[in-house]
Amino acid sequence: MDKRARELLKTLIERYISEGQPVGSRTLSRHSGLDLSAATIRNVMADLEEMGFVTSPHTSSGRIPTPRGYRLFVDTMLTMQPLEAAASKEAFDEIQPDSPQRVIAAAAQVLSNLSSFAGVVMAPKRTHVFRQIEFLRLSEKRVLLILVSPQGDVQNRILATHKDYSPSELIEASNYINSHYAGLDFEAVRQGLKHELDGLKHDITTLMNQAAEAGSDSYNEDHEAVIISGEKKLLEVGELVSDMDKIKRLFHVFEHRTGLIQLLDESSKANGVKIFIGGESELVPIDDMAIITAPYQVNGIIVGTLGVIGPTRMAYDRVIPIVDITAKLLSSALSQNS
Repeated sequence: MDKRARELLKTLIERYISEGQPVGSRTLSRHSGLDLSAATIRNVMADLEEMGFVTSPHTSSGRIPTPRGYRLFVDTMLTMQPLEAAASKEAFDEIQPDSPQRVIAAAAQVLSNLSSFAGVVMAPKRTHVFRQIEFLRLSEKRVLLILVSPQGDVQNRILATHKDYSPSELIEASNYINSHYAGLDFEAVRQGLKHELDGLKHDITTLMNQAAEAGSDSYNEDHEAVIISGEKKLLEVGELVSDMDKIKRLFHVFEHRTGLIQLLDESSKANGVKIFIGGESELVPIDDMAIITAPYQVNGIIVGTLGVIGPTRMAYDRVIPIVDITAKLLSSALSQNS
């Protein structure tokens, strides 16, 4: 592709993103800055269409970009725009250190608000590792087990015990587990207790075994792996909902989530922002949809991915910085809270 064709393709995509209407030769002549006749522009457009970078809707003489055209544009022609001060402030104000669940939900909301599309965050995968355990007596033979994960996530479980434990016994049990097993998983607790029965009171050992079993069960339970905010905003995007089949396929992605989770998991291995356009990913194969993702970290370790789901006709130069800064703010907030 020569320089002239590249400039015309760039102009066509920018005008289509801005206006949402097929772009004709007259518009390209007016906005490209090239001194070309309408006939020459039409010939170049025909060549670009033959190469698969643009296509002609049946109802118009103008042309629109294909996913292949968007890919070339994003990879080689895009000039990033700095995020507006108001948008940066909104993201910073909303994504502050808090419980992991709240700060992740806030990040999804920020992504949706700033992009006007759907914001998505893949929550950190839960592990069986704990940072701290506490026991709290609720009533006779009922004890509250408090589990704190390395990320600061708190889980509560009520244990039905065989005896009424005193507060001092509960403190003794939690101190023992925290001093010997913090940072390990619950299976290590159970295995360790098998070899330490002789050195511990039988009642305390029984309680700690109950805690290990309940803790393991709590982390095995299903949890919301993906938080999505603003998916209904996509119903306002004409090219995504121009027919019922597109609507069904779009919301199948949100309802079943398997492909989306796999795509986000794959994106966590990327170094920075990653962009999926149209049907490039077989995991979310919708031609008119694009997904921009970025991994986020806790204390320097990648634990999840976030992103924006929207139409291929999105302002990539603006949405990419939104995703990038949100990932950085979420990383910072979660790291400060851990």
